Amino acid sequence: MALFSKQNKEAFIKPLNGDNPVLVQVLGICSALAVTSQLKPAIVMGLAVTIITAFSNVIISIIRNTIPQRIRIIVQLVVVAALVTIVSQVLKAFAYDVSVQLSVYVGLIITNCILMGRLEAFAMMNKPWPSFLDGVGNGLGYALILVIVGAVRELLGRGSLLGFQLIPEGAYNFGYVNNGMMTMPAMALILVGCVIWVHRAFIYKEEK
Repeated sequence: MALFSKQNKEAFIKPLNGDNPVLVQVLGICSALAVTSQLKPAIVMGLAVTIITAFSNVIISIIRNTIPQRIRIIVQLVVVAALVTIVSQVLKAFAYDVSVQLSVYVGLIITNCILMGRLEAFAMMNKPWPSFLDGVGNGLGYALILVIVGAVRELLGRGSLLGFQLIPEGAYNFGYVNNGMMTMPAMALILVGCVIWVHRAFIYKEEK
């Protein structure tokens, strides 16, 4: 089927590994440091970016032939800003506690270089369906790193995941202490660096 052609599959799958926006292109690092102290906000942020990237790609792809070249960036920003506002309001209505944790970083999705890069590099030159798959793939690739870093930081820094205590009380009685450094932004940078190193050393094979 044309919907699942080789090119469409690559548009979805490559950002998850071989062209991951965080691991390979090293984009979107700022929010990865800011919202990964716990797993729940990391998941919500990843999903928000995925939804916004996918649908902004589709919208820009649909109207790409009617956008004057000299104002294309402005049009892209308007589309993204509208979607970010909708997502922000939905979070405030249905997940207010997570919205408070994410603070201003939901609004800053507007300037996320992954999102703007996909609009300019892919959506402006491709049809809506491949653009949608590209947006979902890049969003999930970004979300994957947030989830990994958020899970490690919450588990080692708080002894829990998604608020559920995983390290038994007996471990604390025997002297186990949560690593408070894991709750600091500096550790997020170190963990992202470690994930990038593991990926490039053992998984990613650069195309010649």
